[in-house]
Amino acid sequence: MTEAVLDIKQWGNNLGVRLPAAVAREARLHVHQRVRVVVEDDQVIIRPLKTNKLTLEQRLAAYDPARHGGEQMETEQALGAERW
Repeated sequence: MTEAVLDIKQWGNNLGVRLPAAVAREARLHVHQRVRVVVEDDQVIIRPLKTNKLTLEQRLAAYDPARHGGEQMETEQALGAERW
């Protein structure tokens, strides 16, 4: 079991705690991972959210050109040293 004693710090209008790398590693947490924070019996518990990996087909089906800025290559004009 990995243990650490940490200080709670002000982060804007919120409070924050930085997790040491050893704690994050043992809990299998990583950068940008979504977690759920709950209070149970006066204890703060952090639980990772399960994420379903989308297939390429699912990602393409969810693509909305209006929301995501449209086509990236709208023109047939060469932008660099390309030859068509």
